[in-house]
Amino acid sequence: MRNVRRRFWVDSVAAVVTGVMLVVTALWPDWIERVFAVDPDGGSGELEWLLVAALALATVLLGLLARAEWVRAQPASAA
Repeated sequence: MRNVRRRFWVDSVAAVVTGVMLVVTALWPDWIERVFAVDPDGGSGELEWLLVAALALATVLLGLLARAEWVRAQPASAA
């Protein structure tokens, strides 16, 4: 059994949340306008695609951080 730190769980949950938001934003790009009743990019969609790119980067980075924590917690006998 791996003895993972709390950081693994925080990174994992954050990666899942950003991944879900990535999919929601990619499939429903006008959610910002509907939820917050504002149109920050004037309807061009530029903000939404910037948000998709930022969420994709965050998801990958958080996933890599979680993986590093998982590997760090590998039992000594399996190494």
